[in-house]
Amino acid sequence: MSEMIAPTGGAITPDESGVLGDLARFEATVRAELERVGLPSQDVFVDVHERAMMVSNVSGVLAPLAPAIRDRSHYISKMIAAATVGLFDAALNYLWDELVNELRQRVAGFDLSYFFDIAVGASELRKSLKTEDDLKKISDQNLLEASREIGLLTDVGFQRLDHVRYMRNHASAAHPNQVTLTGLDLAQWLQVCIREVITTPPDTVTAHTGKLLANIKKDRLDADAIRDAAVFFDQLPPDRAATLGNGFFGLYTAQNRTPVVADNVRTLWPKLWPFIDEDTRQSYGVRHARARASADTGVATAARELLDLVDGAAYLNADVRAAEISEALDALMSAHQGWNNFANELPAARRVANLAGDQGNIPEPVKAQYVSTLVKTFLGNNSGVSWAAAEIYKALLQQLDGGAAGRMLRSFMDPDVSYRLSSRIGQGQWRELLEIVEPKLTSQTDRALLDAIRAFSGTPDKLRLDTAITKKVKQRPH
Repeated sequence: MSEMIAPTGGAITPDESGVLGDLARFEATVRAELERVGLPSQDVFVDVHERAMMVSNVSGVLAPLAPAIRDRSHYISKMIAAATVGLFDAALNYLWDELVNELRQRVAGFDLSYFFDIAVGASELRKSLKTEDDLKKISDQNLLEASREIGLLTDVGFQRLDHVRYMRNHASAAHPNQVTLTGLDLAQWLQVCIREVITTPPDTVTAHTGKLLANIKKDRLDADAIRDAAVFFDQLPPDRAATLGNGFFGLYTAQNRTPVVADNVRTLWPKLWPFIDEDTRQSYGVRHARARASADTGVATAARELLDLVDGAAYLNADVRAAEISEALDALMSAHQGWNNFANELPAARRVANLAGDQGNIPEPVKAQYVSTLVKTFLGNNSGVSWAAAEIYKALLQQLDGGAAGRMLRSFMDPDVSYRLSSRIGQGQWRELLEIVEPKLTSQTDRALLDAIRAFSGTPDKLRLDTAITKKVKQRPH
């Protein structure tokens, strides 16, 4: 009789051999019962050696988890149980349930209102989001993206977890599939979830943000706290300053805000304003217009107060069309991020096209959102581009002027766009996007940037990491 080989490559010990034998006997018993009642018994269970591969790695993977965390990790128990009996697709589903549950707990322990403001902004859904239970109304992808935006996930962590989410949607029991999973796959994905969500503490900026938000809601800030906040704002990365600005905006325009919160936001808003980028500032004018258009007087009044506080009247939008375009873009992005997006994007894309008109004259306040949304939907996701709406996206992009083309050219600086450019599909779409952009560019600066992008030897998802490229990005067109 030949010697059995352990998952690690060495000879199987008597104990391991006994485990493999037990699993095989259990499988045989279940198969016999399935056949007895006339049900399929083939292609139901994963090979015993794959199960042993997963189980043999569990102890090491779980080692970083404190006993208190293990006590509450019921979905991990279900995952291991499902994997042990050979149901890897169900095991992956339980693993994802554990990840989502832990991430929701992290969000709840940070600041729910802040998270909801970042996750859904001023959409209609925001009005129904109040408690921890309402986190279930946030889609899994939106949960990941908003968690990254507020700093609960790193960029690398987001990419790894989004891959697990993709596999859960395409290789788990959640959806019909023919994808083969291995024991190492499950063990590695469990390790990713533990490292990136369960055991990783928030970074310094996130921790400081959480403390500041708690203080804003608790009592009026004294001079020392205000001075410390101003120093903190000066050290924020641009994207985190914009996120914090959106959070302050949401706190101030909330119907249930307290006088203490209102006073603190009014005090801090002028100090944060210099660090908020132009596109985000424009978005506040759009949110004011949307509130006016929907007769939401309280929100509109509060938004105007914040803009007036920093002499931001220039960001007010007199054209309600901009607000409608913004709402249509929100709906399009929701469809793009949702299930069965290839078909569901079409009605939302048609709505955007109707509002844009034949000439594609887009109001300045929503141009950044317009370009960003079209670029992302045009590039598609890991599964491809919406076959139903692809031609609409291309036509809308071709309508845009030279200024918008400059935005498209620089879109790779957005982490979300950069992530899409890491896939083969995204890279092919990016090359087509550059062909659309090229004839629209009129400035020497933009053309020099285009030449540098095309000459770049790496993959396009690495463009934003290249010093020479980013230097050209910052140069103003002339």
